Amino acid sequence: MSPDTPDPERAADHAGAPDAAARPSGGPEPSSRPEPATDQPADTSDGARPADAVTAPGADPLAGHPGVVGAEPRETPVAAGGGGRLNVVRTTLAAAVLLAVLGAPLGLLWAGVAPGTPVQKTAGGAIYATPQPEQPIAADGWFSLLGLGFGVLAAIALWLLLRGRRGPVGLLAGTLGGLGAALAAWQVGRRIGLGTYHRLLATAPDGTVFTKPADLRAGGIDWLLGLLPVPYGNLLLPAFGAAVTYTLLAGWSRWPSLRPEPELDGDWPPGGPELSSAPGDPPAR
Repeated sequence: MSPDTPDPERAADHAGAPDAAARPSGGPEPSSRPEPATDQPADTSDGARPADAVTAPGADPLAGHPGVVGAEPRETPVAAGGGGRLNVVRTTLAAAVLLAVLGAPLGLLWAGVAPGTPVQKTAGGAIYATPQPEQPIAADGWFSLLGLGFGVLAAIALWLLLRGRRGPVGLLAGTLGGLGAALAAWQVGRRIGLGTYHRLLATAPDGTVFTKPADLRAGGIDWLLGLLPVPYGNLLLPAFGAAVTYTLLAGWSRWPSLRPEPELDGDWPPGGPELSSAPGDPPAR
């Protein structure tokens, strides 16, 4: 058979084959076998790895979340500038005034538990009905205990309520508020029954025994240069209790910045030296 004569059997065998013109000259014939699957993950447009790469046995659970490793917890930003400083001053004064107002019920409590001192009316005024009475000492003791407890509770309340202002703001508010509360409690408590005492002192006959309301002997106010009031004695105990308690709370806080605990965007824990997906790192504890 001539080389130019087509073979009918060969033509019949390639009846379903694609046109030779469609194949590049000299190229290999296409294979009908499927290509083997590779272990390389497919690329995605957003750079994230497919889900099976994370859930595969032995895979790193943090591999699909590259932003978690080494991420630092974000804190609530604090306003800066003049407006931020003004807000700090307002918060401090508002907390201090609120604590000072709470000194009024503290004074009522002190007047209720502190005993009155028995006195006797004489021509020269009132004298103690008994020598060396213990009631004035008890009044000072009750005021000291109530004032110190008030300062401790005030510091705890400021620490829990002013979470975003922890630090000098809470400490200053507790100190000023405790001092104002002590002054308010003293003036309110000592006036309970004071009008009746002055009326009996003016109108009662000599020899009459009545009760003088509780007052402080271990605390009061001195006037510096006759202009500036300076409290002293057990009037300072509420401010002292608030300052010491707040300082202890700050010292035992696990957040050095004294800011509230940061809130993460997802459910993953914050990264750090104990959590890493780098090869060779020790497992997280």
